[in-house]
Amino acid sequence: MNTASCTTLELGPLAALGGDARVTDIVVTCDGTVWFDGGHGMQLAHTTIPLDDPAVLRELAVRLCAQLGVRLDETQPIADASADDGTRVHAVIAPIVPHGASISIRFPDRARADLESLAAVGMFPAQWTPMLRMLVRARANILISGATGTGKTTLLKALLASCAPNERIVTVEEVRELAAVPHPHVVSLVARDANVEGAGQVGLPELVKATLRMRPDRIVVGEVRGEEVVDLLRALNSGHRGSLSTIHADGVDRVPSRLVSLGMLAGVAPDALERLADGAFDVLIHLERLGGRRHIAQIGMLDCRDGRLHGRRVVAKDGSGATVTGPAWPDFLRRWCDDVADTGGAGRVPRRVASRGC
Repeated sequence: MNTASCTTLELGPLAALGGDARVTDIVVTCDGTVWFDGGHGMQLAHTTIPLDDPAVLRELAVRLCAQLGVRLDETQPIADASADDGTRVHAVIAPIVPHGASISIRFPDRARADLESLAAVGMFPAQWTPMLRMLVRARANILISGATGTGKTTLLKALLASCAPNERIVTVEEVRELAAVPHPHVVSLVARDANVEGAGQVGLPELVKATLRMRPDRIVVGEVRGEEVVDLLRALNSGHRGSLSTIHADGVDRVPSRLVSLGMLAGVAPDALERLADGAFDVLIHLERLGGRRHIAQIGMLDCRDGRLHGRRVVAKDGSGATVTGPAWPDFLRRWCDDVADTGGAGRVPRRVASRGC
């Protein structure tokens, strides 16, 4: 992953779409068709300059990558690059695609994210806001799961914005997306690829280890996707509370197998990884996207039973969209809530959270 310091990407024919703060993704197929996601799922767009000429489309892809310091040509027909503001460009040119180029552009969330604003747009019921803030301030280790584009980083930023202003947050990422967290004390570390001589590479595992020497109050890994999971779990088992991360998974119950598969990349046996993960994360939050709406679909917990790591649901959305409690709900209450109140169809959330730091 190459990261450039450029914060203003010249998008050419795509500039009007890129200038809309609601747009999170722009994709161009190899026949020049342009699609965008402005919060309502993918929609067809029409550009002032047609992109149906393969040569024009290829040139656009090359120029976009060149602005971010990445080469895209016959010897390197696939490019992945990003700017310091978190804008990402992925491009593939012929002959990997039939002709022209395929371009994918992802923009960071350009609206200030806090828990109240996310509740207002329907990511979760408003009465969950005190519970989520309580978990952050009670220094729960939180793992956010979901597929691409479900809002994992957006929710992570909002949770970090709830941290006390005197806490030192150290973030580790492949792409710098968390430097803009609305918090006064954030140190942002980003991985670096090797140079043309093959030297200078700094990976996520090295950065996670480096955080332990930086006096962090919270360690945040933007996304766990490889062997760095082992270093993160070791850090969480050494007394570092209040840490947050995200992971690609398709449900609370699938998080354990995802952690195990990532641990195997580091050569850690499944049973050893499960022992490391047991107790490392206090709360799982799983996000899904239905059409253009991103929402919390499940909240869960990890525990080890019968020698195996399991993801257990605390609450989840049923087929009608109502919130129902799961088998881990009583354990969640005992651990995090002093008192509860019925919230009328939206499940039960903490009533008195003052003693938990809210």
